Amino acid sequence: MSVDSNMNHKPDISKANTCPPLPIGASLLDKVVYWLGIGLGSGLPKRAPGTWGTLGGLIIAIPLLQLDFLAFFMITMLASIIGIWICDRTSILMQVHDDPHIVWDEWAGMWISLLPLSFILTYVPQYLTLGYYWLAIILSFILFRFFDIAKPNPIRWADSKVRGGLGIMLDDILAGIMSMVAWVMIVASILSFYPNIYSA
Repeated sequence: MSVDSNMNHKPDISKANTCPPLPIGASLLDKVVYWLGIGLGSGLPKRAPGTWGTLGGLIIAIPLLQLDFLAFFMITMLASIIGIWICDRTSILMQVHDDPHIVWDEWAGMWISLLPLSFILTYVPQYLTLGYYWLAIILSFILFRFFDIAKPNPIRWADSKVRGGLGIMLDDILAGIMSMVAWVMIVASILSFYPNIYSA
């Protein structure tokens, strides 16, 4: 089922907005989908729900990062694919296309941005001290929020042109990919200028 074109428009995210409630009489499945859509409640704040939702996704990701890279990669890909339906259905329940309180897309995008860190943790963990680990997490968070908010093309195009659950997910998937690439470039640049950083 896709989002009805007669749905309410996305509210102004520069203002405080209340999360649209779950319809009375919703089925158990719809209740589960709705709570996944709002990031288990992390997307409920009236202001900056996308940032809070991303933080919620990051908190969930931290224990997942203890899995090996392949497991984390598969979970991230599954979350991105299933997220198309979750976000689409949550929009239908809210009667708003891409309401800012729908943050499952931020969860998936945040997890994509963490893929390089997961790779390092699995294959070359000796290069990560506890300090570098948390710096890498913070950098991934900042980069993802930057691309998700700034929306350079093709993120802006996906956000404005693609509808339904795919449209909700696609811009955050692209933001995750761009933040992942930027993270790798930043880390590679630091290593090229300071090759002995790990021996310090």
